[in-house]
Amino acid sequence: MAPTKTGKVSSASKSSIQKHAASGVGAPSQLAQSSRKGKKAWRKNIDIQPVEQGLESLRSEERVIGSTLQKQTDDQLFVVDTKGDDKVRKSLPRYSKAELTSTKILSQRSAIPAVFSRPTKDSVPSRSKVSRADKERLLRIAKRPRKGPFNAVMDHTEFGAGSALIDVSAAVKHSGSYDPWTAEEVEELADGLEHTKKPKIKRPELSHPRDVIEVPAVLEPHQGSSYNPPAAAHDELIMEACRVERRRQEEADRLAEVRRKVADARALATNVTEGLPLGMTLDEIPADDCEPVAQHDAVVSKKPSARKTKQQRAKALRLREEKQALAEKAARKKMLATITMAKSLRSTAEKVGQQQNQARLARQLALKMKLRKGLAGQRLGKYKVPENEIEVQIGEDLSENLRTLKPEGNLFRDRFTSMQQRALIEPRVPVLPTRRAKLKEFEKHAWKRFE
Repeated sequence: MAPTKTGKVSSASKSSIQKHAASGVGAPSQLAQSSRKGKKAWRKNIDIQPVEQGLESLRSEERVIGSTLQKQTDDQLFVVDTKGDDKVRKSLPRYSKAELTSTKILSQRSAIPAVFSRPTKDSVPSRSKVSRADKERLLRIAKRPRKGPFNAVMDHTEFGAGSALIDVSAAVKHSGSYDPWTAEEVEELADGLEHTKKPKIKRPELSHPRDVIEVPAVLEPHQGSSYNPPAAAHDELIMEACRVERRRQEEADRLAEVRRKVADARALATNVTEGLPLGMTLDEIPADDCEPVAQHDAVVSKKPSARKTKQQRAKALRLREEKQALAEKAARKKMLATITMAKSLRSTAEKVGQQQNQARLARQLALKMKLRKGLAGQRLGKYKVPENEIEVQIGEDLSENLRTLKPEGNLFRDRFTSMQQRALIEPRVPVLPTRRAKLKEFEKHAWKRFE
């Protein structure tokens, strides 16, 4: 027989149901109903008391503050106190080691002081302040037995172990402290001029040319320098070598012409006639015996200088004053004219300054672009940085294989030139040895010397 459902609830189940107290927010208390039949009963008997309490707390916040705390920003809720309250700081108790919790625990646990690893004055007995060297010296004087290395008793009768005050020398004491490479400090006597020395000039921090140069250490060789080059590349390299050689020949001819002109000028300077300008010669007058020329001493009469009268000096002074006044008037007129042109002069000066600045920047940029290609052909200091030698062979000397190849150039000279072009070393020229004249020896005979 199947169990049937009944609508009645037993007394035990009724007693187990606890009746909740009335809601504090005014909601009706219908939780005591035991029936859960239908949606309506479920809606009636749901416990919404936590929801009502949360809503009531939000309403109380709106009544007190004006809005809920969730809608307010951090600046409205919090304040950063950067100053502090002096009264609170004064009311706080001062720091004391006795107030620490660790100190209180240790004092309660044991009254025995803690163990220290470091020695104190009370734990370590007082030692004598006599050094070991003094102690050995006193034992030597008293001729008392004293122990040496390996606890061996030293004999005081041997040399250096008696009562004499024999000690190591000063050289042994100061051994290892002398450095022969250190500069000796010279003591300068004060003469009152200590504060008149020239101040040290700070070295300017300038960029080095090697930071701008972008030339590789080993240049890629031209195609025409190969042992079996293409015809076009070989012709191009030969023409380049021809241009370089022609430029060198023109420079040599120009220097030879300058030397020739200097030599002609020196030769002409040696044949200068007194009283005549440089380069002018005087023809010799042929002697004529038929017509003798009578020589007369020409006397030039000098005009005596007449003394100026008072009226002439006054007139000259008046003319000089009038001339000075006219010059001052012209200068004043010119200055007044320039005042009206001040704006135009200012604009002109600014334009000229801008043009000069642009020209300076352009020169610096051109110099920087030129430095990127290296220092080849430029004079740096006393000498000129050499250019790379063009290594090329004519068509007759070319070899089609490596066995008959004729080497050209010098690797050491290439590396040395490359370092000069990249500003790693200063430009140098080969220094040729100079030959000294041999000393001639002459034999002097005593019988040939006449007194």
